[in-house]
Amino acid sequence: MLTVLVLCTGNSCRSQIAEGYLRHLSNGQVTVYSAGIETHGVNPRATEVMKEDGIDISNQTSNRIDEYKSIAFDLILTVCDHAKENCPYFPSKATRVHQNFPDPASTTGTETKIMDAFRATRDQIKAYTASLLQSPELNKG
Repeated sequence: MLTVLVLCTGNSCRSQIAEGYLRHLSNGQVTVYSAGIETHGVNPRATEVMKEDGIDISNQTSNRIDEYKSIAFDLILTVCDHAKENCPYFPSKATRVHQNFPDPASTTGTETKIMDAFRATRDQIKAYTASLLQSPELNKG
């Protein structure tokens, strides 16, 4: 079984959504963790938009990357440029993949506008993770 770490700045939105999709779309065939270089708690709007798509991430937790130093990851996926550029050294022989997604938590305006941003990011992450699960990075041997 493959082990994946999804890394973002605050481990509150994008990495949480990606963790949920990787777990769901792989039908449990991938062990998935998510972490941040900081922890901001799981954003309730991320939980809400995932629930709209039938995925419950309400039991996921916001974790710091240093909590996972002892895990041998096969793949480390960074989902924001800030995490890619500012991540402290993380000792791993894992394949590293990067895909930046917009941060819906930085959206301002009406609740409708904010939720639309969360849905747009969710949909981008869903498409990307579905594609990633078919990629050579996750299908070695």
